[in-house]
Amino acid sequence: MNNLQEEILNLLDQADRLAAGDRNELATLIRGWADAQAVGETAPAEGFPGKFGMIGESKEMQAVFDLVARVMHTDVPILVTGETGTGKELIASALHRYGPRRKGPFVAVNCAAIPASLLESEIFGHVKGAFTGAHKDRKGYAEAANHGTLFLDEIGEMPVEMQAKLLRFLQEGEVRPVGGNKVNIVDVRVVAATNRHLAEQIKSGQFREDLYYRLAVLTLSLPALRERKSDIVHLARFLLAKNKDEGLPTACLEDSALQALQALEWPGNIRQLQNELTRAAAFAKAGTLTGKDFV
Repeated sequence: MNNLQEEILNLLDQADRLAAGDRNELATLIRGWADAQAVGETAPAEGFPGKFGMIGESKEMQAVFDLVARVMHTDVPILVTGETGTGKELIASALHRYGPRRKGPFVAVNCAAIPASLLESEIFGHVKGAFTGAHKDRKGYAEAANHGTLFLDEIGEMPVEMQAKLLRFLQEGEVRPVGGNKVNIVDVRVVAATNRHLAEQIKSGQFREDLYYRLAVLTLSLPALRERKSDIVHLARFLLAKNKDEGLPTACLEDSALQALQALEWPGNIRQLQNELTRAAAFAKAGTLTGKDFV
C-alpha cells in the first residue's frame, strides 16, 4: 500500500469519529476503495499464486476471489458454504481483514463444538447466578465482536431453539445475557458457514427458513479440492514450506508425487492434503517424496 492510500485510511479513521449519518456511509465506501487498491499485494506468500491469504489460480478459485472482492465492503450477513476442509474460515477472515471492520475484533465460534446447553451463554453471555457455575458476569462472543466480525462456523449444527434467539439478534442487534434483564446493543457483521445442505434441513424442520434468508443475504460457495486439481501442486508446495517454517516434518516433492496427489479425490479437502503431506514427510527417505508415498 502506498503513502497516499495510507493517508486516506488515516483521514477516514478520523472522519468516522466526527461524521454522522450518510457521511459515515460515504467514509466506509471510500475506505473500501482504498483497501481494494492493495488487493494485488495479498498473495499468501512470495512465489505462490492467490489472493486474500489463500492459494489458487484455477478458474474456480478466481471466481471465489472475484466474489470476495465484490462483497467484502458491504456490511450484510454472508453465508459461506462448502465441504469440510475447504477453507471457509479463511474466507471469513479475509472478509474481515480487508473490509471496513478490519480494525475491530474477529471472533470465531464453532457451533458444533459447544454443547447445546451452553451455546446461548457462550454467544450472548450470562450474568452472575444465572446457572450453577456462573460465579460472575461474562460477556458472550457477540459482545466481544462489537464493531468487528462474528464468524459462526457450522451454523447447520445449531439447535432450533437457539436459532430463534440468533434470528432476533440479527434483526435487532440486541444481546440479552442469560439470566439478565438488561439488553445491550452491539454492532457486528455476521459471517456464517456450513457444510450442510440447509435447504434440505429447512424441509425437515431442522433449520429455520427465516434465519436462512437472514444469513444468506449473500452466499459464497467454496469448491471442493477435487474440483480444482490444478491448484494441488501449489497447495502441496505451500503447505510443506509452511511446515518447515513451523518446525514440522517437510520434504521435497518429485514430479511423480505431484501426479499422485492430483490423481486422488481428497474427500477431506485441503485439511486432508495437509495431514497426508505431514505424515508422508515424517517418513520420507532422503527428504524426498515420490508417487509411491501416496498410494
